Amino acid sequence: MTAPPVYELSHLGALEAEAVHIFREVAATFERPVLLFSGGKDSVVMLHVAAKAFWPAPLPFAVMHVDTGHNFDEVIEFRDRTVERLDLRMVVSSVQDDIDAGRVSEETGPRASRNRLQTTALLRGIRDNGFDAIFGGARRDEEKARAKERVFSFRDEFGQWDPRAQRPELWSLYNGRHRKGEHIRVFPLSNWTELDIWQYISGEKIELPPLYYAHRREVVPRDGMLLAHTRFLTLLPGDEPYEALVRFRTVGDATCTGCVESSATTAEAVVTEVAASRLTERGATRADDRISEAGMEDRKKEGYF
Repeated sequence: MTAPPVYELSHLGALEAEAVHIFREVAATFERPVLLFSGGKDSVVMLHVAAKAFWPAPLPFAVMHVDTGHNFDEVIEFRDRTVERLDLRMVVSSVQDDIDAGRVSEETGPRASRNRLQTTALLRGIRDNGFDAIFGGARRDEEKARAKERVFSFRDEFGQWDPRAQRPELWSLYNGRHRKGEHIRVFPLSNWTELDIWQYISGEKIELPPLYYAHRREVVPRDGMLLAHTRFLTLLPGDEPYEALVRFRTVGDATCTGCVESSATTAEAVVTEVAASRLTERGATRADDRISEAGMEDRKKEGYF
């Protein structure tokens, strides 16, 4: 009797299989999961893998977008088109609603951003809809605080994260136990890198918002970054917008998300570009991550993703 053949998965195949396992594990053990979907590349990949995990059945959970109201038009258009194409149920938790209700105060001044206000909208969306497991596209290579996360990240009844109270995940066994009011943040792409994401996008022919590829856009140099000159950006004295060939490595609030000069117009070209980069996309192009050395960790403790 001969031993059965052993099939080796490729690196990306192994990452996809791990993510599929995580999606199925959550769907089987939680009552009301939800997938955060903004139209950004990581959430697009996460949604793509989730759809494969349950095909040919429809996605067994809703998607939610925490909307700052200061998003890039191209991303919102792509988000809505994707939701319609896949016939998804989408929940939108709006920062503007929290501002109007007086739950948060909007920042003022030329460097004002709504990015920090997302925490209130996120926690409200979770509470109002009774979600008990929230899929997020965060990766460990993005930022130091995110490197501390487990795949299943426990949050208390206030939505807060304690990095010292992480649960062990030996042999990929996940502990999702929680009491009423508590919830688990789940990161299926934890072990992926930016390069993995782009190689997967290239191999799977995944559509993205066009601003992830090189295009001509009016930009403003500020704080070592190139910010898009949009209706949300207040010009400072001396600011002189100019047109450049750029692309975005990550997408968030338009007031604090920078772009990079690039000629990469295809996923294959972006793979080559990312492989040569020595800076993470958030470290290079997100002003909200430059507040302090522990800025992201402080925000995560408050309930941010």
